[in-house]
Amino acid sequence: MNNPAASPHRTPFGSRRPEWAGRNYVLLTAATVVTNLGTHGALIATTWAVFEAKGDAGDVGLVAMARFLPLVLFLLIGGAVADRVPRHRVMVAANTLNCLSQAVFAALVLSGEAQIWQMMVLTGLCGTGQAFFNPAAEGMLMSSVTGEQASRAFAVYRMAMHGASIGGAALGGALVAFVGPGWVLLIDAIAFAVAGGLRAFLDVSGIPERAPSGGLFADLREGWHEFVGRPWLWSIVAQFSVVVGLIGAVESVYGPLVAKAELGGARPWGIALAAYGVGTLAGAVLMARWKPRRLLFIGTLGVFPIALPSAALAVPLDAVGLTAAMFVSGVAIEVFGVSWMTALHQEIPEEKLSRVSAYDWFGSTALLPLTTALAGPAETAFGRSAALWGAAGLMVLVTAIVLLVPDVRNLTRRPHTKEIKGPEPSAAPESAASASADAEGALRRNG
Repeated sequence: MNNPAASPHRTPFGSRRPEWAGRNYVLLTAATVVTNLGTHGALIATTWAVFEAKGDAGDVGLVAMARFLPLVLFLLIGGAVADRVPRHRVMVAANTLNCLSQAVFAALVLSGEAQIWQMMVLTGLCGTGQAFFNPAAEGMLMSSVTGEQASRAFAVYRMAMHGASIGGAALGGALVAFVGPGWVLLIDAIAFAVAGGLRAFLDVSGIPERAPSGGLFADLREGWHEFVGRPWLWSIVAQFSVVVGLIGAVESVYGPLVAKAELGGARPWGIALAAYGVGTLAGAVLMARWKPRRLLFIGTLGVFPIALPSAALAVPLDAVGLTAAMFVSGVAIEVFGVSWMTALHQEIPEEKLSRVSAYDWFGSTALLPLTTALAGPAETAFGRSAALWGAAGLMVLVTAIVLLVPDVRNLTRRPHTKEIKGPEPSAAPESAASASADAEGALRRNG
């Protein structure tokens, strides 16, 4: 009997696309490309909006903290909600909140009346939206991609995501320099509106219905037991709690400050972030072809070069050197990102994906509010260069420690992972990573 979900699909132009690139996959990939174009420019625009409001390094850190704090506070609830109600509805609601908060932010900046406390409130609303969006989107991806093609599907999706990051960072840096941050924030609001509209058309009829549970707190307890019962899972999340926290401080606070003081402003910093995007794109191309057997061992080795941008800013290197460091770290983190997603898809039951993903995101972003808030005081106490060298050293140290965990060294790729019956696959969250420090991150969330 023929399985229509497994047969090649034709595009309107008659070309073929792989079996995992169904309607949902195309819709969500398009939506993520749109939001990444807006978000990566908005990250730069937010920092320069603080500068225009006469803010200093401490204010930049406070605004960044305001985004990350609700992300940490609401992630676990977001994960439980996404395992109880249709995930695409959670995603659309989160996009709507992000659209409205960014539109008001843009209006205030364009009026010239924006104050630091207002920026904190609005970026906090944006972080709240991401807290509900991320687990829902990651659960949607994991539950929809077939085991045999999972690595390739993740890698190809991430190529599109990071390609948009390249354009978004470069275009955002240029637009901030030429037309100001307010217009870039408005573009981001429009991008969220378009993406939410695309996600509203997702077909979730093929996603298996989840059985009624014992309530929200029972769901959280069940997800916690799944999380702590896997040493490879909680040890890497603990590692990334430190790594992502430090990257958040470096990319949200120190990077823009070094660019402003040493490199000439927003444009070279935007180019450096774009180089990171080019690196992640190159890494995704690599991982679409390479399927390492020892998933987490190879992935963890890819975390060491993430310390390079911190070291480059500590020297500081010129724009060319910083751009090269960002490119290498982008390649390396993509090796980790695809390996990590494949391990989660292989090991975690479908009905618990969003909850486990929420604990993953929660642990990985838990220190972001603290590290971004303390970035300014740390610069005052130790000096910018010493703070950056310290960040680079800590990243290397915690990554070396996690390699001592046997499961991290020994977990291997199975020939065939779980098969999910569903008409079409969908896609992953937009980025953390986004990011850069959006933990969306860019890291994990990126990785």
